[in-house]
Amino acid sequence: MGTRIASISGLRGIIGDGLDPVDVTAFAAAYAAEVVARSGKDAPTILVGHDGRRSAEMMLGAVLSGLSASGCHAQALGPAMTPTVGFLVREEGADGGIQISASHNPSEYNGLKFFQASGSVLGRDAGRAMLDRFERRAFRWVPFDRLGRIDRDAGDQAIHAAKVLGLIDPLAITRRRFRVVVDANHGAGGYLASWMLRQLNCDLRLLGGDPDGLYDHTPEPTEENLRELTAIIPAIGADIGFALDPDADRLAIIDETGRYIGEELTLALCVRHRLGQQTGPVVMNLSTSRAAEEVARGFGCEVIRTPVGEINVVEGMQASQAVIGGEGNGGVIDPRIGWVRDSLVGMALVLDLMAAIGKPLSNLVDELPRFSMLKTKFPTGSEPIAAILDRISNTHPEATAERRDGLRLDWPDAWVHIRASNTEPIIRVIAEAAEADRARSLAETIGRLAGGGGGSS
Repeated sequence: MGTRIASISGLRGIIGDGLDPVDVTAFAAAYAAEVVARSGKDAPTILVGHDGRRSAEMMLGAVLSGLSASGCHAQALGPAMTPTVGFLVREEGADGGIQISASHNPSEYNGLKFFQASGSVLGRDAGRAMLDRFERRAFRWVPFDRLGRIDRDAGDQAIHAAKVLGLIDPLAITRRRFRVVVDANHGAGGYLASWMLRQLNCDLRLLGGDPDGLYDHTPEPTEENLRELTAIIPAIGADIGFALDPDADRLAIIDETGRYIGEELTLALCVRHRLGQQTGPVVMNLSTSRAAEEVARGFGCEVIRTPVGEINVVEGMQASQAVIGGEGNGGVIDPRIGWVRDSLVGMALVLDLMAAIGKPLSNLVDELPRFSMLKTKFPTGSEPIAAILDRISNTHPEATAERRDGLRLDWPDAWVHIRASNTEPIIRVIAEAAEADRARSLAETIGRLAGGGGGSS
């Protein structure tokens, strides 16, 4: 199996080392069989997009083969943002969608993410059913005269960005003529990000706009990977910088001084602006910074925490009729647009906030609640994760323990979340506290208990 990880969340792995076209076709066929069963249609329509990875065309061919051989009508969108695929599934009334992407993973990785007809990623029941079909090879191969049609039609992807523009005050932003730098890093987000920002009269500098997968830096938009971007912004007098991951569902922000604001505060800024328009419940996962939570409570709004995973946040939002939600990885979800983390929404809301308040981004960030967060990870070993979590919990009886998703320990001034990744063979440890030393001490202590003895951020 190599590095391949197949789960109810989809498929991810290294090309040539566990991820091959045979399994890609089989996974697409398992999903197709599940869509047929749930939709009750013999030839459901499934949209297929991909980010800019070099392996995208190989993966696309395998996916389209699996869908057509299962009798599904497949529409290949070409390079597309993950939120655009989700948006178009709902907008066009499709029966499902597939995004070919490995998100923030390096270029040798690729994977599949699956959507339901609502435009959100698969729920747990549908994901389990699909995975069961894949493991049992319970496909739905059709005879030659019932093969599904394959269309290569990108459609009008700009309707996604146009819908986002309807959330904000375009005139206020156009009058400011913000100077903006966008680092698309040769992923799928360059086209729509530049289209939307030019509609807003922004003076735009786009880096890595071609979706060819020739990344200028490691794809995950962390501070370490964005040194060049943080230097460019003050050098050219830009007002803000936006950094996207390859499939553009995550957004990191840099202020006008070149300070890396990061992904965690993307949600906090958007929550501040959205709740200034309309108050209501806010949903975020257990690993998201307290900054967004404190902002929401400042507006008197309920905050609902869910297990990590986009679908968990979405289902929490739907159940509570939340006005906004998201995750601390730079993923903002606005139900007025769709049920997917959306970097276009993040960019639009932050620019709208800057225009409405009339302050530089650095000032707006300094007004947010301040916390220090440290994210570390350790390779999984032979010890069961449950035993590791029990050991950590027993060592800290003074903390409030939450076991819905791995283990979260809360103290009055800090918290730490330990969980096994769904997409990589690692254990993640995230610690946050009011003071940096406290967060670092917690991360190191928990890391030793987890068997890492060290770790990487």
